[in-house]
Amino acid sequence: MNGLVRSNIPRREFLWRFGGGLGGVALTQLLGQSGLLADGIATKARTDLNGGIHHRAKVKRVIQLFMNGGASQCDTFDYKPELIKRSGEKGDSGLAATVTGVPGNLMKSPWDWKQHGQCGRWVSSVFPHIAGCVDDLAFLMAMASKSNVHGPGVYMQNTGFVTPGFPCMGAWVSYALGSLTENLPAFVVIPDSRGLPYNSKGSFSSGFLPVAHQGVIIKPTAPIPIADLYPPESAKFITKASEEEGLALLSRMNRDHLARSEGDSRLDARVASYELAAKMQLSAPEVLDISGESEATRKLYGLDEKATEDFGRNCLTARRLLERGVRFVQVWSGTAGATGNWDNHGDVGKELEFIAGRTDKCAAGLVKDLKARGMFEDTLLIWTTEFGRMPFSQGSKGRDHNGGTFVSWLAGAGIKGGVAYGESDEWSWKASVNRTYCYDLHATILHLLGIDHEKLTFRNNGSNRRLTDVHGEVIHDVLA
Repeated sequence: MNGLVRSNIPRREFLWRFGGGLGGVALTQLLGQSGLLADGIATKARTDLNGGIHHRAKVKRVIQLFMNGGASQCDTFDYKPELIKRSGEKGDSGLAATVTGVPGNLMKSPWDWKQHGQCGRWVSSVFPHIAGCVDDLAFLMAMASKSNVHGPGVYMQNTGFVTPGFPCMGAWVSYALGSLTENLPAFVVIPDSRGLPYNSKGSFSSGFLPVAHQGVIIKPTAPIPIADLYPPESAKFITKASEEEGLALLSRMNRDHLARSEGDSRLDARVASYELAAKMQLSAPEVLDISGESEATRKLYGLDEKATEDFGRNCLTARRLLERGVRFVQVWSGTAGATGNWDNHGDVGKELEFIAGRTDKCAAGLVKDLKARGMFEDTLLIWTTEFGRMPFSQGSKGRDHNGGTFVSWLAGAGIKGGVAYGESDEWSWKASVNRTYCYDLHATILHLLGIDHEKLTFRNNGSNRRLTDVHGEVIHDVLA
């Protein structure tokens, strides 16, 4: 190691040589606390901001459930008697073509509909467990997207823009509020156990924000849940002594680097990630170890059933992460591609039954568990998707993409349960009353976190950028 001290190894190269994975380098807390990292990198727990930065917050932490592929509103939450009545007729939409085909006849849902709860919310039988929670949920019944293509649609619902390069909501929340703990990230992403969603990692990017605010991917059901947290077994040369010597050297190199240049977001984010990795080596195993959870809790999330085990474990892990100080957790259902997710082109009955069956019990279990643990008092739960489906058939039994209307719902702190905002038209084709976009949803979420969406900005390329761009209104009708 003394030889390394005397040599003139570039700082970036040293990080790669010495690292052996994130777990190979464990920066001391003093590095961040002594002001050796560039401004804007969240290295400390920001417990001082629990009350919000612009007004008093009702929400301290968030779980977002994202249904990747375009969940069909007219087969789940948007009950339309006229669609049922006119099923089989040619709708006078005027459409010559849809995204991937031509519009067929109007097609009713293959699922039965019933009213549930004291609020009388209509839910199809594809969601029997969520149906039992409707009095705790606030539905946005007339959401719309500016795109009906998966990639742009997923970007829009996450970042407010249909093109890549912009920060997602989780990154904005991390940037604004930081983490509630020094031992875990502020923003964690839990993808579907079968693979990444449309846009891959682009959907949870920090965009032009400092890289430290991008989502940290955790895969609770994978053999290695967190990539590169520990050095590989083959790296026998990494010892406690070598780490200590390396930290001392890296600290000196870091001082020299910052004396010469400032504001390198990528490099400082890498340094911050090494520091966080050291802490996560101790904290992450406990978070991911669910052996202490009761049998009743495991059944509540569906861990005792093969169909629901994976998504249920992801939802349970999300709750455990929030309990331990993570600010924003995004849980994905569905991967890229037209099979096995919410993208029901071929046979909406069979395809929706499969993916809804993997998530319904788990999402409802999360609602019930958050309530039972008193976490509804400061936690917001969001269920959403990138767009909806057409009320017309595609082929004989499928449905094509529809950016005209879809449904999202919210539950938890600051939310008025049992209400609905907005309406689609008589067929569930287009939003017709109180149409809302991602901007309005994002503005509402930030408002609950104590953030004015018009004041949360970041200077980029000469413009003060916002999550909500130049749009967005807080949806006060769904707030308690």
